[in-house]
Amino acid sequence: MKKIFIVLFTMVSSLGFSQWAIGKKLVTNTDVSLEFAEGNRGIILPWVDSEAAVSDAVPGTIIYDVTDKKVKVKQGAAWRDLSIRTGVVDASIQDGVAESSNAKVIIGNSASNLTPGILVLADSDKAMILPKMESPHLNIVNPEAGMMAYDTLSHQLAVFNGEVWTFWKP
Repeated sequence: MKKIFIVLFTMVSSLGFSQWAIGKKLVTNTDVSLEFAEGNRGIILPWVDSEAAVSDAVPGTIIYDVTDKKVKVKQGAAWRDLSIRTGVVDASIQDGVAESSNAKVIIGNSASNLTPGILVLADSDKAMILPKMESPHLNIVNPEAGMMAYDTLSHQLAVFNGEVWTFWKP
């Protein structure tokens, strides 16, 4: 019985580890909470009807606003546009799809379920590493609106609004 308890405890403890890698086996270092494999794929942001529909958003929230057809980030009390101009999106692919209000994943040590969002990175000392690739605007063949990736050639954040790529450098 002791051995079964130890095995179960070890398995449950390993699930509590607050680092995740997608498309690869391990994260690159201890300061990473979520990391994506390199390749010609990006991460697609949540589509929302409008920024106003995300009334409980906290600073750092990133969305794709289908009304404005723009990628936006919450900074303080306002939303900042990360797209140069409006894009093109076929939002009909979401017609008839029911959204689960309970859908939520929290990665990190914080036990707070109060932070709004679908994917919440809860550690205060770790960050997410976006999918990395050279020239995503050339190498992602069929990008979707709201896609983001890190361009390893220009060292910039690449954001696709459905029509054009926008590049942001810190």
